[in-house]
Amino acid sequence: MAAPAQPLMHGITRLDTLQSRAGMAACYAIVRNGEVAFIEAGTSPGVRALLAWLAQEGLSVAQVRYVMPTHVHLDHAGGVGLLMRACPQARLVVHPRGARHMIDPAALIAGATAVYGPERVKTAYGEIAPVPADRVDIGEDGSLWPLGDSTLEIIDAPGHARHHFCVYDATSGGLFTGDVFGLSYREFDTAKGPFLMPTTTPVQFEPDAWCHTLDRLLAKQPERAFLTHFGVVEGLPALADTLRQGISDYLQLARAAPDGDGRHEAIRNSIAALTHRQLRAHGVTLGDDQIEAILGLDIDLNAQGLGVWLEKTG
Repeated sequence: MAAPAQPLMHGITRLDTLQSRAGMAACYAIVRNGEVAFIEAGTSPGVRALLAWLAQEGLSVAQVRYVMPTHVHLDHAGGVGLLMRACPQARLVVHPRGARHMIDPAALIAGATAVYGPERVKTAYGEIAPVPADRVDIGEDGSLWPLGDSTLEIIDAPGHARHHFCVYDATSGGLFTGDVFGLSYREFDTAKGPFLMPTTTPVQFEPDAWCHTLDRLLAKQPERAFLTHFGVVEGLPALADTLRQGISDYLQLARAAPDGDGRHEAIRNSIAALTHRQLRAHGVTLGDDQIEAILGLDIDLNAQGLGVWLEKTG
């Protein structure tokens, strides 16, 4: 089955990578003059659907020029090895800090296992295959990557993770932002627009670096952001302000949490309560159970990441 696809603009298609639920995580395919770039690869179980989409569009695996995960967290890069294996002409373009983890994913697997547990890693992420070193290119800050009649630019983007970059596409006026422009699920869209919240996944959440990254991204004067979680948002200056406020609110909640064994639960409960209040103010009418089903994992990971940040900063 081909990945659920939504054609967008300028040869860009949003592909659902078929993770925990529909509408959770996207990969973007850019097709320019017969050349293809995948921004993100999702997880290994979804790679077959990406390949089926290529075939459905009359594109061959030999036309895939780049695979570009914004960072090496497994929901973005877990499928890279299998996708590269299937696309023999493709080059992997990856952040300098992430390259070694794509060549030898052992530490990546161990880190994910520590966060999610071995059963979830096995069922959700499947085989995490290595990429031959001679097929790996380093996506340095400011580097340019030709694709058909266009060029993609890499922008170093720490804050969510130190191994994170964004991809700027001047043709669409868009930024492929991975997790550094937060997450915004379409179930929460209202007349007030999209609902945006930070994603402070462990273990490299750095709030000052994140705010600096937002400044750098807005300096490109982008028209839109292509979020991995999930879809296209516009009006980025106002959304960036929302994201900065969200980061500030999270820090306040984390600092207020008690030390000891109950800290994670306290942070999680505080984030959940804040998020529910914000969603109601935004005009979201879904039930509390529905909201928890959509955001429960994200809230838990955010609380974990804030706990790690507290341990690092004292």
